[in-house]
Amino acid sequence: MANSNLSCVLLGPGKVRFEHRPTPQIDDAHDVLVQIGYVGVCGSDVHFWVHGGITRKVSEESPLVMGHEASGTVHSVGSAVTRLKPGDRVAIEPGIPCRRCDKCKSGKYNLCPRMRFAADPPKTDGTLCHLFKVPEDFAYKIPDSLSLQEAVLVEPLSVAVHGIRLADLRAGQTVLVQGSGTIGLLVAATAKAYGAKTVYIADINETKLGFAASFGYTTFLSDISSTPYEEAERFKKEAGLEDGVDVVLECTGVESSAQTGIYACASGGTIVQIGMGKFNQSLPMGAMCEKEMVLKTAFRYGPGDYDLALELLASGTVSVKAMISSIVPFENAPEAWERTRKGEGIKNLIEGVRV
Repeated sequence: MANSNLSCVLLGPGKVRFEHRPTPQIDDAHDVLVQIGYVGVCGSDVHFWVHGGITRKVSEESPLVMGHEASGTVHSVGSAVTRLKPGDRVAIEPGIPCRRCDKCKSGKYNLCPRMRFAADPPKTDGTLCHLFKVPEDFAYKIPDSLSLQEAVLVEPLSVAVHGIRLADLRAGQTVLVQGSGTIGLLVAATAKAYGAKTVYIADINETKLGFAASFGYTTFLSDISSTPYEEAERFKKEAGLEDGVDVVLECTGVESSAQTGIYACASGGTIVQIGMGKFNQSLPMGAMCEKEMVLKTAFRYGPGDYDLALELLASGTVSVKAMISSIVPFENAPEAWERTRKGEGIKNLIEGVRV
């Protein structure tokens, strides 16, 4: 067991190695070891695969175990663990805060300056391994009705829940979701669960919009040759909304998309920026002031978001099974990253190490 923790390690752009690493040891009585069942691929994984990272890069001198969307089965537990036992199936929350700083104590642990997030260089390895160590309160037991494959999507669903809670969405409101990828679809589903009257989804990808339409959302094909203002005006006309939508949930991180969302938002409305894009972007502040809009920004998920996401799945209010596009064996992990890079499917998964 000492060196049997097979891991998928990124060495730089397009460079990956599978190696046996030391098995994590339970040195905190509240920790558990989880045998990873499945790991999801998201846009950040693609950035790492293509560019070696986002702001901080990996290298052969400072390699990194990939993966942060994960589910699995509890392998062993520390002596003080009371919530879980070996054999329990869990969804893993991949960001561990310090629990002691002002942000943590004020209920905003997602903003903890000492956050240890899975697959975050240079020091925090990810979940794409045989055994992964996590505090018991960041491993959430899943109901029998939920598969381990579906449980992977608790992580991105928690992002959606966090954005909807920030929007303070009320029943009967109209919503525009920009982006029909994994996060956009989950945001739309969560908006519906919170009582949105109509959910519109905009994207430039017709295939993904077709998938969104199959869930009953009203879709809008964006035209990149138009200005954001023109796009917003066309959207409002097609939707029959003279003033615009009550809430805009921007899930692409693209500057022009955020601008379109601001123009498409009604007076007194709210826009929540969920997608991460360029650090510096230009926004039509004049339009925002004239409308007295509220602009909020979202970062990952915070207290209660994982619990709410699990409740939505367990109750059947939100379903993610149809979003799982492919599952590749552990040793073919780069294939899943490539599929996602090419825009193939919605959510591609990597199976855990077979034992």
